[in-house]
Amino acid sequence: MELVLADALLSQCPDSAALLEAMRGGGPDEALSVEQAETLRFLLQRVAEGGWRREDEARRLAREAALGRCFPALVRSGSAPAEERLRLVRASCGALRWCASLCGPSLAERLAQEALEALAAGPAGRLQTEAAVELLAAVAPWLVESTLLERTVGGALALLQQQQEEDKTLLVAGRLLPALGRNSAALGRVWQGLVFPPESAPQPVGQTLLALSALSEALFPTGARQPTSRTEGEAARPLLDARLSSGFWKVVQTGLTESDALCRKRARYLLKRAVDVSEKLRSECVCSPHPGNEPCLFWWSAEKNDQLTQFWENYILIMETLEGNQIHVIKPVLPKLNSLYELAILEQKDSWVFHPSWHMCIYKRMFESENKTLAKEGVIHFLEMWEVQCLPPSPGFSEFVIGPLMDALSESSFYSRSVGQLMGSCPSLGIKLQTFLAAFFTNIPEEEKSGFLLKFILRMSNRHWCAIPVLFLSMALAHIPACRALDMEGLLALRNVLQCTMITHQILLRGAAQCYLLKAAMLLTNVEKVSLSDISNFIVSLRPEESLGRGTVLWKTLCDWLRANDKHFQRPLKYCVPQDKTLLNVHVQFLVQDYLKVPIANDCPMPDWFEARLVATMILLAADVEEMTCEYNGTGNTERIELKAFLNPLLDVLLKLGTNPYISTMKTDKSLQLLLKLLQTCSVRHSNLQSVCFCTDGVITFLWNEFMTASESILDFLLRRLSANELSTISDLDRCNLYLAVLSELMSFCSVNGWTREVSFCGFVSSLISASLCNLQEISSEKELQLGEQIQKVVSMASLSVVCEIMDQMPALQLQSLPAVETLKTVIACSELNHVLKKPCSMEKISSLEEVSSHQGWGKIVARYIHDQWVCLHFTLNNYQNPSKDEDLEQFLFDVQKYARCLESALEALTILPSDHVLPVFHCMKILVPKLLESSESLCIEAFDLAWKTISSLSNTQLIFWPNLKVFVQFVFNPVVLAAAAKNKSRAYMKIKEIMFQLIEMSSTKTGVFNTLLSYCCQTWMFPSCDNESTVENAFLNAGNYSELLVEACLFGTVFRRDQRLNQEVCAFVENLGSECAANVVIESTNRDDHFVRVCAIKFLCLLDETNTLHKKFIEDFFMNLLDKVRPFMSELMSKSKTRYYVNSLQHRTKNRLWQTLLVLLPKLHEDILTRTIDRILQAGYSNNQASVKYLIEWTIIWILHKFPHFLQKFWDCFSYDEDWLKTSICAFLSVLSHLDTIIENASEKIPIVKKALVVVLQWCFHHNFSIRLYALVALKKIWGMCKELWMDDFETLTPVIESCLHQAESMHGTGNAKKNWQRIQKHFFFENFHPVKDYCLETIFYTLPRLSEIAEEEWISLNKFTSFTDIPLSVTFPCTCSHTELLDLKPNDWSQQDIGLKSAEPVNQKQWTDVQKKIIPWKNSTLDLDLELVFQDRASKLGKSNSRLIVVASLIDKPTNLGGLCRTCEIFGVSALIVGSLHYVNDKQFQYLSVSAEQWLSLLEVKPFQLIDYLDQKKTEGYTIIGVEQTAKSCDLTEYHFPEKSLLLLGNEHEGIPANLIQQLDLCVEIPQQGVIRSLNVHVSGALLIWEYTRQQIIRQKRQQ
Repeated sequence: MELVLADALLSQCPDSAALLEAMRGGGPDEALSVEQAETLRFLLQRVAEGGWRREDEARRLAREAALGRCFPALVRSGSAPAEERLRLVRASCGALRWCASLCGPSLAERLAQEALEALAAGPAGRLQTEAAVELLAAVAPWLVESTLLERTVGGALALLQQQQEEDKTLLVAGRLLPALGRNSAALGRVWQGLVFPPESAPQPVGQTLLALSALSEALFPTGARQPTSRTEGEAARPLLDARLSSGFWKVVQTGLTESDALCRKRARYLLKRAVDVSEKLRSECVCSPHPGNEPCLFWWSAEKNDQLTQFWENYILIMETLEGNQIHVIKPVLPKLNSLYELAILEQKDSWVFHPSWHMCIYKRMFESENKTLAKEGVIHFLEMWEVQCLPPSPGFSEFVIGPLMDALSESSFYSRSVGQLMGSCPSLGIKLQTFLAAFFTNIPEEEKSGFLLKFILRMSNRHWCAIPVLFLSMALAHIPACRALDMEGLLALRNVLQCTMITHQILLRGAAQCYLLKAAMLLTNVEKVSLSDISNFIVSLRPEESLGRGTVLWKTLCDWLRANDKHFQRPLKYCVPQDKTLLNVHVQFLVQDYLKVPIANDCPMPDWFEARLVATMILLAADVEEMTCEYNGTGNTERIELKAFLNPLLDVLLKLGTNPYISTMKTDKSLQLLLKLLQTCSVRHSNLQSVCFCTDGVITFLWNEFMTASESILDFLLRRLSANELSTISDLDRCNLYLAVLSELMSFCSVNGWTREVSFCGFVSSLISASLCNLQEISSEKELQLGEQIQKVVSMASLSVVCEIMDQMPALQLQSLPAVETLKTVIACSELNHVLKKPCSMEKISSLEEVSSHQGWGKIVARYIHDQWVCLHFTLNNYQNPSKDEDLEQFLFDVQKYARCLESALEALTILPSDHVLPVFHCMKILVPKLLESSESLCIEAFDLAWKTISSLSNTQLIFWPNLKVFVQFVFNPVVLAAAAKNKSRAYMKIKEIMFQLIEMSSTKTGVFNTLLSYCCQTWMFPSCDNESTVENAFLNAGNYSELLVEACLFGTVFRRDQRLNQEVCAFVENLGSECAANVVIESTNRDDHFVRVCAIKFLCLLDETNTLHKKFIEDFFMNLLDKVRPFMSELMSKSKTRYYVNSLQHRTKNRLWQTLLVLLPKLHEDILTRTIDRILQAGYSNNQASVKYLIEWTIIWILHKFPHFLQKFWDCFSYDEDWLKTSICAFLSVLSHLDTIIENASEKIPIVKKALVVVLQWCFHHNFSIRLYALVALKKIWGMCKELWMDDFETLTPVIESCLHQAESMHGTGNAKKNWQRIQKHFFFENFHPVKDYCLETIFYTLPRLSEIAEEEWISLNKFTSFTDIPLSVTFPCTCSHTELLDLKPNDWSQQDIGLKSAEPVNQKQWTDVQKKIIPWKNSTLDLDLELVFQDRASKLGKSNSRLIVVASLIDKPTNLGGLCRTCEIFGVSALIVGSLHYVNDKQFQYLSVSAEQWLSLLEVKPFQLIDYLDQKKTEGYTIIGVEQTAKSCDLTEYHFPEKSLLLLGNEHEGIPANLIQQLDLCVEIPQQGVIRSLNVHVSGALLIWEYTRQQIIRQKRQQ
């Protein structure tokens, strides 16, 4: 409209020069207003387009206007208000643009110089940055001078790199770069700076994509461009083709996988433009070649136009669909990825048609998705590709596997079980990963295998992995086909992975990962490139207590591998290998000799343990390899010459220990360390290897015989060092620990080998006790203590502590009867407890700086000293039953007051000792509390409290928590303590119950706590240590007094978090591997599975004998307690509450566990208790129960009626209640009747019962509720069959009715849900396969029925759990399993109709993409139209209705419904114009239905999508602020934004939003704040909200002005 007015002025004014003079205003000092600038721009535009006949005069006036008015206006614009400044800058620059067009390069270059100087000067320049950029954009098309062009392009790229100033970046991209793109001389420079930036100043990908999108019109051949109206003097003919540049495509690929959604959008836009250009041109196009034999990144051929178009359309569609992050939209696309591979690979399957990096972009985008389900689907699809497709090799795939794929595989949640997989099975991702890695590695060229494997392992070691991913990656490595690919560097990388697995907390998963990594090393190591030294260092990284235990299958496999490859290992340079010896034996011989070669020095620190462990492990491996070789050769190995040769250097030192005092300390330390590691590695500490008996193991027997020859020398040395004041420094305490560990291990070795008392051992123990007691007593308190004396006291107390532990743990040694032991007991009984060693004062005599620093830890030394005192006291208290001849000891052992003082000291010790030293104190309290509870109850309660606080503080300390918890439970829940506390229901009774519930609460967050408590209680209640009758009765009475514990145990089970459930699933999988995984053999079972709580309680209940009076009373009381738990659910029914418990909720699971327990107790219940409770049981059937609970209640009722048929009258009464009660529960009672044959088995009169049942059920067969009719018909069919079998003639009159009902049910008309449901309900397991009596067993109750009722799998307790939990034996009278397996073999199925849902897999012949939301590409589907046509007259303006300056641009919207609603909204709020993509939408019926004639009263303009850039640019120069309705990182909150009067709203496409090439045209983005989880609003709703907000602000502004 403004241009029309300008034409009218120029045509009517006789003196155009005067008009132009008048329009440009006064002198230079007079400010140019916004209106004057806009008017001047209109006139100059018409003059430049041919509205002026005198060109010289036009150029003169234009130059004067530019330099005299417009440029000064730009300089002054900095002081104007923000809204006015924007309009003034754009209007002035618009006028300068036409001035430059008229005057040419001379004026353009002068203005450009000013702009560049202002940019260089920064804030101190004459122009603000925004004005300078706008000025450069206005004059850029007319710049020709090369130096000035270089400066302009450099300034633009420099501004583009300023990521922290996004406004400037967008201004450059939206205004300056398109202008430079219209300058042929500048375009090449811009392209070079963007795509090939210098290495010193790389361009960020986001900024590069922003710039390329802005230049998109100039980057592709003209055939790709839609014609636009041109007003510049120079045609914009692109001089380059971006499709030919590999750098351009690398930027696009990087952008497709960027984390920023806007970057991805711009990359997709550029890809679309390139594909569309290629499709239209249909000419040959080949990008610069890619290194290697792979195809170039992009190419086009006229011959394969259709194939290429199909590939790229599918590709772009997949990438756009992935933006949704909604799995139900994306999943149908995933199978279609296969079609991309079919198009991308030649028919010969030997090479790629398209570069494989395009496929990697799709997967990388999926892997990095915020939706974890989508990311997992992407990983699985990529792995499956190598099973389905025969993909040609590509170096890029190797890099992709090591990079993005391994990053994705680090997510633990991906390894959860798939739907339908049983607990304990390998996760589907784990299986696919094994298959993929084996296939992928096999297809790699031989020369690349070693490099790939090394990078793969290095990636595993270079980051912190969680236990689960490491386990399955290790498993995948172990399943690669045998290949010699790893050298020394690879073995070192594997060792680093082992160290990575050490930091995880799940010990079973850690051990399993170590096992698989060792298997991988044996499969993949190139033995010719590694030495035995490398192998030894790798092996010693494995923990023998977690994986590589001697006697396991893994140990034997390793021995066999060492034997088979002995001749192939890399030969060392240090020694020669004789022909009659193996390399392994020579290597071990050298290891031992080198290990014992030490310098002669007495003042030296303790050697590191690593070397001793390495040498010991290799000695035993070599010995077992020798045994294996002899076994294979069929020869015996009684001599064991090699093993003897290994041990001789060690034995030489050990034999001299007792007689040669001049052996260096370092040598004695190392020899004893090696001895200790040999003994520890040989000892069988895990129950799973108890079958490996010492007496049958030739190697161990030989070791024992050899070491026994040096035992006397070793003992003499230990006695001298421990008792002769030779240990006098703090560093000597480490040696003390070594000596005592050797002593303990030697004694253990003796005990296991059936050693009988010998004089040397007895004399050693007696001498050590006597010397230690002497050292503790001889030091006078008057003398100033020296460090050496204090250290000797610590050593002596530690020695006594170890001796006491040996006698406690190894009674077979028979050392308790020694006279010295009696003396020890007497001294300990009379000694002061918690005696604290004073810190020595003579610090100046210490020469070692290390020892001075060690004094800072004197508190630890004191704590150890006190700890050892309590160990000795525990031994004394624990062995008091032995008659003592010492009066002092006898007085102590039977003096209650001394016991009380001892317990007080124990409480003091708990407050001063660190947490890892309190275990012996707990052991003493376990003995003291039962003796003091009746006489000193308050003291005992204080002990309970303090002990519980200590246990609570230890809950995060894995290694020491469980031993302390076990002892804590033993003294708080000691049967004697429980009985004494329950006797008078005293405060101790309440305190014990309080601790009991606190332990149960702790177990909800720490698995295994409840197991420890319950297992101990059940064992001591059912199987007390003493067999006399009173003890047994008193112990079992505790079960009744503390029955809440068993009730909570039967109902126990938490709903785990997803990560906890995942850990349980993976641990179950590892356990199911059995002995195949050595970790299962060497790691002791801890019984910490939460299922074991219920298993223990149920096994306890099964052991109860209903004929025993005590047991009978307990069963009845326990049954009533459980029924009381049902009462809350029944109270909801009585109040007709609408509370609904969802499937697998905690309430549902609790009810399920409750009825399972009641069902277990049924066979043990007598008739009298059932008479009192039958009504409550029947009432439970009225509840609205979940399926699993419903089956259990029905089974319970059937069992009771089967055992006691006289309760049937009460059952018949259930059918007489009001229908409101029965509408949700009658189906349960009808299900009971379907098992009438089982119910009446024990009935004396069957016919009356059948008659009654037939009368009852028949009335429900005509109920209006379909489900009730189905259940009634099932029961009727069963009962009518029984009537026929019993030859009952009483119902001849009803026979036609009954037969008709059954016939109608069998032949239901049609094939709808009614017929299907009738067929399904008859096939349901509860009616067809289940027998309430024959199927009664633990397996059916706890595994089969939960599985068939589809309750959560965590509720399934397999029979294996009952047999593997051995703390409580299985009852021999209670049925564990059924003889027939029909029910066990069934699969879950529900008779009710269910929506199956869409399948991810689709038929091959299905029409492609019909199930996918097809994205619309607005610029591609638009038609050619050059002019901006005003189709409708501005009726609203004529009526004077609208004075709004708001324009709404909806050209990207393609749905008539949205446009119609938007049109109506715009008319109501007086929008000045609505811009649409096509005026044809106005004739659409859906548009008219929603617009209700609004289009007749609203100004409508047609601007096609491809014309939007020019249209928005025009509106900017007219002073409009371009506002995008889009969510971006820098978008403004609608509630905080103030709309300018001249505002233009740009609305995005329904699916794609605002295209990337338009985003940089925006001045800002506004987003609507959201509170919900849905991603976006409908575009019409979004537009309406912004239109109203604009209108509201304008109304308020107008009111304020008035």
